[in-house]
Amino acid sequence: MQVDFEHWPYPRLVAHRGAGKLAPENTLAAFRVGAGFGYRMFEFDVKLSRDGVPFLLHDADLDRTTNGRGPAGEQDWSALADRDAGGWHGASWTGEPLPRLSAIVAYLRANRFLADVEIKPAPGREIETGRSVALACAEAWQGAEVPPILTSFSEVALAAAAEAVPGLPRGLLFDRLPPDWPDRLRRHGAVALASNHRELDREIVARAHAERFRVLCYTPNEPERVAELFAFGVDCVITDAVDRIPVKSETT
Repeated sequence: MQVDFEHWPYPRLVAHRGAGKLAPENTLAAFRVGAGFGYRMFEFDVKLSRDGVPFLLHDADLDRTTNGRGPAGEQDWSALADRDAGGWHGASWTGEPLPRLSAIVAYLRANRFLADVEIKPAPGREIETGRSVALACAEAWQGAEVPPILTSFSEVALAAAAEAVPGLPRGLLFDRLPPDWPDRLRRHGAVALASNHRELDREIVARAHAERFRVLCYTPNEPERVAELFAFGVDCVITDAVDRIPVKSETT
């Protein structure tokens, strides 16, 4: 399926890292929790092990969300696969592993769920990660009705992804919007602006749409703010509050 401004197949609500803060982020358990609240699109972070295996983790280091220590990108997958990625969130989650991208894709595709794949390179591995994640996604979603959208804060990684697989839709992430954000999106062939929700107002969203970009934002967790963003015309809201922002609010 072609994805562009006119052809936009994604729902307005997206679960952040699987299920926000209700389960250990970026694990298969989190995706199952998010799906239990009716969410059908998920944002998650992908980086590479030292030996080039794409897997889910947000931080550069293992310390916060696993029982491992140190830079994740400096360990082979054989070591990472043994890490506990659940116990930090509570004893009932102990033993939840770090998932490979391939395992998450299998779950998403079996359930016809959609994906916002954030390319999260380890420092110094931006080109390798952008290229590898894009190629892995192209293979994993081959023949899918709706492709994943690739996003990244790293313009280097996003450019490498575009060079490797130009047909996958892309969004450029900003924590703070620079004055030249439309030019940067055009430079990368992006279909979407992906922004911190605090940077958005009605005028910014209207400008993005006038420039033929869709708008994604992260991570408003108050229902009132989500409703305001929808009123501005935001196309996708990525939220932690999957238990408090029901999917039915997409149409309200």
